[in-house]
Amino acid sequence: MKFLFVHQNFPGQFLHIIRHLIAQRRHEVVFITEPNQNFINGVRKVPYRKPAPPPETTHWTVRELDLSMRRAEVVAATATSLKNLGFTPDIIIGHHGWGELLNLCDVWPDVPILGYFEFFYQTVDSDVGFDPEFPVPPGDFPRIRAKNAVNLLALSLNQAGQTPTVWQHSTYPDWARPKIEILPEGVDLTTCKPNPTIRRRQFRIGDTVIRPEEKLVTYVARDLEPYRGCHIMLRALPRLLAKRKDVRVVMVGGDGTSYGAAPAGTTWKRLFLDQLGDRLDLDRVLFPGRIPYELYLQMLQRSDAHVYLTYPFVASWSLRESLAMGCPVIGSDTVPVQEFIQDGQNGLLTPFFDHDRLADTILTVLEDAPLARRLSAGAVAWAERNLGMPAYLAAYEGLIARTVGTGDLGHTAASPAPQPFDARAPAPTSSGDRPPARKAARHASKGHGTKRAKPAVRPGGRRA
Repeated sequence: MKFLFVHQNFPGQFLHIIRHLIAQRRHEVVFITEPNQNFINGVRKVPYRKPAPPPETTHWTVRELDLSMRRAEVVAATATSLKNLGFTPDIIIGHHGWGELLNLCDVWPDVPILGYFEFFYQTVDSDVGFDPEFPVPPGDFPRIRAKNAVNLLALSLNQAGQTPTVWQHSTYPDWARPKIEILPEGVDLTTCKPNPTIRRRQFRIGDTVIRPEEKLVTYVARDLEPYRGCHIMLRALPRLLAKRKDVRVVMVGGDGTSYGAAPAGTTWKRLFLDQLGDRLDLDRVLFPGRIPYELYLQMLQRSDAHVYLTYPFVASWSLRESLAMGCPVIGSDTVPVQEFIQDGQNGLLTPFFDHDRLADTILTVLEDAPLARRLSAGAVAWAERNLGMPAYLAAYEGLIARTVGTGDLGHTAASPAPQPFDARAPAPTSSGDRPPARKAARHASKGHGTKRAKPAVRPGGRRA
């Protein structure tokens, strides 16, 4: 088959399926993207230049739509050049977030499109306003609603859709959900796996050495910001470090802003550190910024307790990977995390806003070795049931085959439709398939949600 992938940051969410297709040595894979240094042997990258931002006269609520339509126009022109060179794909696979796919039905009217639907923005029961510390004024609600313009245009194409979690699927309107199939994303369990031997030797991050007898607490985000609970984590540390003198903390993440706007004149990390002042022993807390993927994996393998916090928003790959590597994970009790962690079985859940409770939960894991071992084993077992790459790729192939309208991809029987996570794992419960209502509040900055995260520690535009 001939595949055309489209994502502004190659390879985006499509790394594993592309590698799988290339390894079969029977497919042609072309990828339209903005220029970057990422490379996969066997993929023909076709770059396009990011269009200029909309003029200042564009209405403030639709500036994102304006840029998306400009991008759709540029991508369609790039696709037309490919068509004129004789290339016609059997399927187009891409991400709807930036508008790139919107005009491709005009270039190849008969080619099916499988679009990635990541999130439907709302002004209630979601990330917006979840954190009362950072309220969003109602005057910003029109812009937030307008962010769904590309979502709605993509749905109007009447093409196939996919999304990776029940939570993300539930953010879309009732009428839209039948158009979007849940395809749970996998993890490379041959790479993301426990390594008990790493605890027997000193572990180094930059100039910092973690001794075998020390307890390592880890936290990972693309950027250290409220969406991923950076403020809650930092406020938990004085209590944690006061209780145990053998604890070292590593908080991986940049000083930028992946979601929303930065505070005026500073960074979120600096703002929160200034609030804590001398209550936080910075000699025992390391901020290495973004680190290489291999070092990130080793850090999680060495971790004695890993903290993952998030607003009701898209769950990070680091949550999946930390579970696969057997980290005892302490997660926020927000709906996206509840889909991955069953409290007391493959991790522990703690109220998002209660930093003292977070500190005490970390201490419980550090001080109760049988509990930590049980959580670690439960995390690995859950990952093996739910995150295995072969099952994910087989389900992806089945979805592709159904989208194209063929029985298979020319070499295997069609795979059944993918299923949500194992029933033994937590799933949102309520009437229908929509999770229970989240706390209604609004995230702080006027720039809320205007940026999508790039990777913290890995190539290819993946969420940290």
